[in-house]
Amino acid sequence: QVQLVESGGGLVQPGGSLRLSCVASGNVVDIYSMGWYRQAPGKERALVATMFTNSNRNYAASVKGRFTISRDNAKNTVDLQMSSLKPEDTAVYYCRLFQSSGIIYWGQGTQVTVSS
Repeated sequence: QVQLVESGGGLVQPGGSLRLSCVASGNVVDIYSMGWYRQAPGKERALVATMFTNSNRNYAASVKGRFTISRDNAKNTVDLQMSSLKPEDTAVYYCRLFQSSGIIYWGQGTQVTVSS
């Protein structure tokens, strides 16, 4: 089993920045990717950014150039630096870990609200 704990969410004004962090613990082996998804009210959960163990990154088109994902493989952490935040970035953000075996783990989510 793997446990994922997110931190760093909160309320920020449009144009502001936030940094989300996620730490994985437990049987953290054979990681294929770690990343972030988000779910806004009334919408499905969607990819924000993911980073593979080979350091390749994928970003949703809506966040490219504004968000940056980073990982520390030694510490089993994945961070999401969010800049130039917009009201449409408001959502619950979830950390996801994808093992090479195909097993996927999710964190409990952290709320990000962008509002003046």
